[in-house]
Parts: sequence; structure tokens; C-alpha cells
Amino acid sequence: MDDKGFMEQEEIFSQVLRAGRRTYFFDVRETKAGDYYLTITESKKFTHEDGSFHYKKHKIYLYKEDFSEFSEILNKATSFIVEEKGKEVISERHQKDYHKLNGEDINGTEVKNSSTDSFTDLNFEDI
Repeated sequence: MDDKGFMEQEEIFSQVLRAGRRTYFFDVRETKAGDYYLTITESKKFTHEDGSFHYKKHKIYLYKEDFSEFSEILNKATSFIVEEKGKEVISERHQKDYHKLNGEDINGTEVKNSSTDSFTDLNFEDI
């Protein structure tokens, strides 16, 4: 395949979700037989002590015959998490005031506060 053919394959459909140090790429690609499939790539930025950085990437290939079950299980799993833990992000890594938000300050003193951060709900029903 020439460069032009490769570029056409790469531009079928693409969406990007930036989420802090992580970026998710949703790309539609074409099989040799002319059918489409989806790749979902997570790219995570890591910074070295000297200020330089690198990215680690993880990729999932999702074919049409798996869309329905994948979407169903993903929706069940995300719904379960939200039902069990709510939409708030509970993470020391993502919240500077994590200790305060979870009932205690840095010294262990009880504090009653809550976060207003929200979770972005992704819906894969259209896949």
C-alpha cells in the first residue's frame, strides 16, 4: 500500500478524549477485506526526573462481531461503579484535598466536606 492509501485508512474516523495525563484515541480502521473495526488506544505521559518525558500506549482492537457484547458489559461495569461509588472521583492522586474530602485532614482530624468533581459518562451504545 502506498503512502496515500495508508493516509486514507488512518482518516476513516477518529475521536480523542483527553483526561489528565491520559489520552484516549478512538479510531476506525479498515481490514484488508474492506470492513471496519475500532481501535481504542490509551496513551499515558510519564515525566522523568530530568524533565524529559515519554508515552506508554495500550491498544484494544474491537471488531464488529464483538460490539454488542462489549458495549453491554462496559455499560454494566460503568453503571455498577457509579451505583456503588457515585460519580465523584475519590483519589489522592487526582485531588489535592483528598484527606479533607474523605473525612479527615492531613493530621487525622475529622472534616465534613464533599467534592463537586464529576465523572464523564461514556456511552458505547452507538458502536
